[in-house]
Amino acid sequence: MFISPASQNDTRLKFIILAGLLTGIFTTGCHKHEAAHEEAKSKLIVTRPLKQDTTVTRNFVCQIRSIQNIEVRAMERGYLEATHVKEGQHIKEGEPMFKILPLVYQADLKRAEAEAQVANVEYINTKRLTESNVVSDQELAMAKVKLEKAQAEVNLAQTHLGFTEIKAPFSGLMDRLQVRKGSLVAEGDLLTTLSDNSEMWVYFNMPEAEYLDYASQEQPEDRKKVGLVMANGKLFDQAGRINVIEAEFNNMTGTIPFRADFPNPNRLLRHGETGNIQMKKLIKGAVLIPQKATFEILDHHYVFIVGKDDVLTQQRVHVSEELEDVFIIAEGVTENDKIVLEGLRHAKTGEKAEYEFEEPEEVLKHLKLRAE
Repeated sequence: MFISPASQNDTRLKFIILAGLLTGIFTTGCHKHEAAHEEAKSKLIVTRPLKQDTTVTRNFVCQIRSIQNIEVRAMERGYLEATHVKEGQHIKEGEPMFKILPLVYQADLKRAEAEAQVANVEYINTKRLTESNVVSDQELAMAKVKLEKAQAEVNLAQTHLGFTEIKAPFSGLMDRLQVRKGSLVAEGDLLTTLSDNSEMWVYFNMPEAEYLDYASQEQPEDRKKVGLVMANGKLFDQAGRINVIEAEFNNMTGTIPFRADFPNPNRLLRHGETGNIQMKKLIKGAVLIPQKATFEILDHHYVFIVGKDDVLTQQRVHVSEELEDVFIIAEGVTENDKIVLEGLRHAKTGEKAEYEFEEPEEVLKHLKLRAE
């Protein structure tokens, strides 16, 4: 077609025609690109559930206690004469801790010892007279009883005097001092607490259903071993062992207390801390599916199954355990079913699926996505 440059109308017509042609070409290209993109998106990736023995980890909130934690209290009334220890100090068994002013108890001991000496002299004299048949055997027996009573009073006075010197009953870590030198303390007053942190007792509660699973199976040594996650989220560097299951359930909570014992060689753990016990449980023949192969409707989990003639059906599954990127399925699918792994948004019940199949072992190696 020839367009004369001398004609302004013809030039305008030329631009309109060219613009229309370019728009048509561009639109056609876009439609082709979108169609190819839709075709790529609609292609599904399918796999199977994997059946294998799997270890899962249970976490239980726990309370950490020293193997020995006692209150050190005054056994006698008096003024605190000396404090031999400092707050936070590690002391050894038998080391002096406190001394209560002993003057009264020293005086009681001297009086008792004097009375015992008098009773002893009387007994010796009575014995001589009895041998000479001057006094009866009954009087000798009375003198002997009086001597024994006096000796008992001496022992009692020595005991009271000993209570004024308070020594560590075992090696441990001192807590805060509740009294200071010169304070008047009464019998039974709290002076401090003492903790033996060489080993820690860690208590946690297990629900009844899980206790029954635990107790009804053989307990090899590795099942009794547990880990401890501390309050900072780090795993304690020593393994613990379950040594005690208490006798009664708490009817209010439906749980039973367990106790795991942990060595504490570096004294990192202290009485009163909290954490989480990690206990491993073996599930034999667990059916595993990727979390991203599932979707939720009203708090229920579902998957798409590729059935007969490659037709898609929606199937509800019951999740028994949740692991990282993986669900353990109790009901709904088996290791023989084909499930949609990728492309869930384009899968529709009743439609025939075009898909690529990936082996479950390969799929589980490269999982890092949660459920859609």
